[in-house]
Amino acid sequence: MQRYYFDHNATTPVSPEVLQAVTPVMTEVYGNASSIHYFGQIARQRLDEARRQIASLLSAKPEEIVFTSGGTESDNLAILGTARSGHVVATTIEHPAVLGAITQCASSTLVPVDGRGIVDPDDIRRALRPDTKLVSVMHANNELGTIQPIEEIAQIAAEAGIAMHSDGVQGAGKLPVNVRETGVAMYSISGHKFYAPKGAGALFVRKETKLTPTMFGGHHERDRRAGTENVPGAVGLGRAAEWIAEHGPSEWQRLQELRDRLEQDILDRIPDTHINGAGAPRTPNTSNIRFDGIDSEPLLIALDLKGFAVSSGSACSSGATEPSHVLKAIGLSREQARSSIRISLGRSNDASQVDALVDALADCVAHLRRIAPAIPAPAYA
Repeated sequence: MQRYYFDHNATTPVSPEVLQAVTPVMTEVYGNASSIHYFGQIARQRLDEARRQIASLLSAKPEEIVFTSGGTESDNLAILGTARSGHVVATTIEHPAVLGAITQCASSTLVPVDGRGIVDPDDIRRALRPDTKLVSVMHANNELGTIQPIEEIAQIAAEAGIAMHSDGVQGAGKLPVNVRETGVAMYSISGHKFYAPKGAGALFVRKETKLTPTMFGGHHERDRRAGTENVPGAVGLGRAAEWIAEHGPSEWQRLQELRDRLEQDILDRIPDTHINGAGAPRTPNTSNIRFDGIDSEPLLIALDLKGFAVSSGSACSSGATEPSHVLKAIGLSREQARSSIRISLGRSNDASQVDALVDALADCVAHLRRIAPAIPAPAYA
């Protein structure tokens, strides 16, 4: 059976050009980048090259890039490294990596979003307190794809003398990112969201930002993140960043056209269907769709049996009994949230695959509405 992958917001496959860049590093460039001998210095050169590539993608300086193991570590380093003893302002739709990290801070305020999934910058302003040390607002939401006004929020934070962090895991690779223009002090990225290996990420830290490390040991990454650097992962991340810098705009346009085609065909063919986050600026590849009258779990299973991989939300929350906190935050009922799926397009998808997915969705939704209409979810204590 032919299979189609429509879950690129969860993870992406390693691209051919990234694999080509990483393979010789894993087999030939095996030195420790902190060693002074030949093998170590070759590894250091490759690490420095990757740092420059990532900095170029973000319009940052190479010395402002801190290599990490991925988005979760980057978010934790940004939040706990600047605000553990203070107050943090974030939104109700942040990724669990951010929501979990702020629980370790002295106090926090979660600002609501509107029905499209967009936060009002004035609400952020009103949430600031004398003891606020950090504002953390994601660039783009992983479930809805909605793009937050981080430039305006960063300006509000700067006027109050507060650092601004943005979880850019779903922004980098899908949107143009210029950390100089946005004004953020810190910006998180994760390689496996844009065709680099898992376990490789980075945190942009503006030069003047004071950051306390959360891992201790050696003097790696300018004393900001101890531990021997993952050189192959960094090289893959750098090559993926280079591909985005070269091909991103044309690929984003292609994906947006595919997403618009997908959504319009679904709305035309399947009644009682809604696009969550419609009307808001969104990443070009992401669509969150609600099918009234059915539960998303049997729909995901039915689609998987037909060869289509989609999701019901964040892969980090897979198996949770509660509906998506993001969908609840935009005002959906428990039943509506449980009737929604996320489709995230990528480089492997084309128009024929989109058409095949629409056909499968039409069949599965009609079948499930006939035999297994959604049952109201129980009230959880």
